[in-house]
Amino acid sequence: MSTKTNRPLILVTNDDGIEAGGIRFLVETLMPLGDIVVVAPDRPMSGMGHAVTINKTLQMEKRHFSVEGVLEAWQTTGTPVDCVKLAIYEILGKKPDLLVSGINHGSNASINVIYSGTMSAAVEGAVEGIPSIGFSLLNHDPEADFSACGPTVKKLAQEVLERGLPEGSCLNVNFPDLPLDEIQGMRICRQSAGHWEDAFDKRISPGGTTYFWMTGEFKNPDQGQDTDEWALRNGYVSIVPTQFDLTAHHAIATLNQWKLS
Repeated sequence: MSTKTNRPLILVTNDDGIEAGGIRFLVETLMPLGDIVVVAPDRPMSGMGHAVTINKTLQMEKRHFSVEGVLEAWQTTGTPVDCVKLAIYEILGKKPDLLVSGINHGSNASINVIYSGTMSAAVEGAVEGIPSIGFSLLNHDPEADFSACGPTVKKLAQEVLERGLPEGSCLNVNFPDLPLDEIQGMRICRQSAGHWEDAFDKRISPGGTTYFWMTGEFKNPDQGQDTDEWALRNGYVSIVPTQFDLTAHHAIATLNQWKLS
């Protein structure tokens, strides 16, 4: 694929599927900043994390997107990470200037970043050396109002296009579910040390088969005022620089004290 303008090339993806309202709003907001290509799952893929498809074939189909002016739009049978890989190596044939994922329906703050397909797409962009941002709104309603996200989405995309991001990192951006005039601003944060206390709703089918629905409750003992959860509770947009290097650097000195030889 080749573009005919000197405008930045922006790849947009998500994990809620190509029909989701969040991706449509994101594309509309980013349209003035560059040439947009959409590559997204053909159905919701929430909670897929960094999964890739290796045991079955991947399919992709070009389709009309609901926002006028999009260069191309593709839906795939793959995960959000599959979408990024297919976009770079099969559709675009090159790396875009910016990768943006979302806007997710629901929080990807704190430990949720580990499970998030939205953020895994952004992390995959970082792995590829592409400046990448994942956006999420704390509202699960399919008809959620994303309008308050617009100014921040545009501002951050402009900044990243102009300045880039530190190597090996991407941005995890979460919006409180508030009207624009109630948002207190943006805060650069660390990921809070929250976690899920898992539970399962056990049921029996009419045929006698046991099945389970995962439930659970989010717990956050971290009361720091520099965290994403604090920012969101207090009406701020949280921005967490996120990396794919999972090395526990603080543990290296401890392990070096072990008698391993």
